[in-house]
Amino acid sequence: MAVVIRMPKMSDTMTEGVIANWLIKVGDKVKSGDILAEVETDKATMELENYEDGVILHLADTKKPLLVDGLIAVVGKVGEDISTFLGGGSGNSPIPKVEPVVSAPVVAVPAVDTSKIKAQIVRMPKMSDTMTEGVIATWLKKVGDKVKSGDIIAEVQTDKATMELENYEDGYLLYIAEAGKPVEIDGIIAIVGEQGVDFQALLQAKTMTASAAPAPSSSASADATPSQTSTSSQDLGSGDSRTKVSPLARRLAKEMGYDLKQIKGSGENGRIVKRDIETFKPETAKPSKATSSQGNVVFGQESFTEVPLSQMRKTIARRLTESKNTAPHFYLTIEIRMDKAIAARNSLNQISPVKISFNDMTIKAVAMAIRKHPNVNSSWQGDKIRYNNHIHIGMAVAVEDGLLVPVIRFTDQKTLSQIAAETKDLGQKAKNKKLQPADWEGNTFSVSNLGMFGIEEFTSIINPPDSCILSVGGIKETVLVENGQMVIGNVMKVTLACDHRSVDGVTGSGFLQTLKEFMEEPVKMLV
Repeated sequence: MAVVIRMPKMSDTMTEGVIANWLIKVGDKVKSGDILAEVETDKATMELENYEDGVILHLADTKKPLLVDGLIAVVGKVGEDISTFLGGGSGNSPIPKVEPVVSAPVVAVPAVDTSKIKAQIVRMPKMSDTMTEGVIATWLKKVGDKVKSGDIIAEVQTDKATMELENYEDGYLLYIAEAGKPVEIDGIIAIVGEQGVDFQALLQAKTMTASAAPAPSSSASADATPSQTSTSSQDLGSGDSRTKVSPLARRLAKEMGYDLKQIKGSGENGRIVKRDIETFKPETAKPSKATSSQGNVVFGQESFTEVPLSQMRKTIARRLTESKNTAPHFYLTIEIRMDKAIAARNSLNQISPVKISFNDMTIKAVAMAIRKHPNVNSSWQGDKIRYNNHIHIGMAVAVEDGLLVPVIRFTDQKTLSQIAAETKDLGQKAKNKKLQPADWEGNTFSVSNLGMFGIEEFTSIINPPDSCILSVGGIKETVLVENGQMVIGNVMKVTLACDHRSVDGVTGSGFLQTLKEFMEEPVKMLV
């Protein structure tokens, strides 16, 4: 009997995932313990292990978001009929577990026999734990093109990145969804199969099971639907005469003010891609002068550029709006004298195996202050407050198009050198999108530092489910009054944002006072 493999839940916040790459193909014989695929979220790529012996009868499309517990593969015997199960269905397994197929129709609709249609549906993959929809940024193939397994057929924009969509079936591209429009996870974006196949019945069947995007109108043909026409011409132009450029590269070029006609593409068929924009060195243009009989006159033209929101920016906007609207924020700011911290850092870096930053010292001091004020290490749970006994500090890291918060676990138990090494490693992983679930899950308190950008003071929005986030400004040399005398000193301002439902003003103030003591007398953190 056939068994299904479902999308595993790889983090506490994950709702969907994406098959980044299948390591096997339909027809392959597999055994328990084999690695079947690489599954990608918005923060990491992980291996999917098989737990059943048999033959691969079906594989879900890659590069499309799939809900947690959604069907991604079927393992069974050669020739076994699995057409009943290809509409997906829901189950209860939150881990990469193979379980018997259970047929449970979602809606009572007339059955459509698709078992003899020699074509495969490509669906929008789930590429991050927060992604709910994706956008076909551009199609690299058009309807009628012959494609092979391994071909890159499109670029998909998610809430975290623009990624390539890889094909895993040999055949002809029979149908493609319209580029530039949001498609829900698991929605149909393409069909690959034999030439002349009536894929309309396949679209109808998938629509009736409520597992796909709406089917095109019956008047649309396999060779030229309105969406297909606009998609194929978007990037290539009439007769391939226009400059071929990926949407991401086009956006970057606009931001940098580059003329695409001056850039040589290194992609397929001379297509301009991201790396071409990053390595392009424009020639310096000579400024033009405008004069009139009345003297020098400056002429200009008002203009603007509107850029659609990336999937990452959409998610940031939604989550932070929810935090700001639901959690009653209040802010507490304190000034810290940093002269001894500066001296301590210079001494520590003479013996530390890794360079210690002021941010590392702040994170350590935060963890030590939490020990004495555990109520700030909490989260609002609706009808209860959770007080965490462990201290996991989330460290805000800026990445392209947004922000990630990797976690330093058991921060209070680590030395400054250990924290320094970990912050550097996590920061690099975040920027390279190589974080694993254990790297970003479980923060109990967050720290955001903009001091390196010259920001003296700012406030942050609380990072759910934390009750607090500390905003750290830069160190500023200034004139201070000490024992009635003016002296030169170094100060740093920090602002604590608190969720008033779980943390009161007195609690937050006490925490900041203790933090100030640790930073002004760093030796206290070492005993």
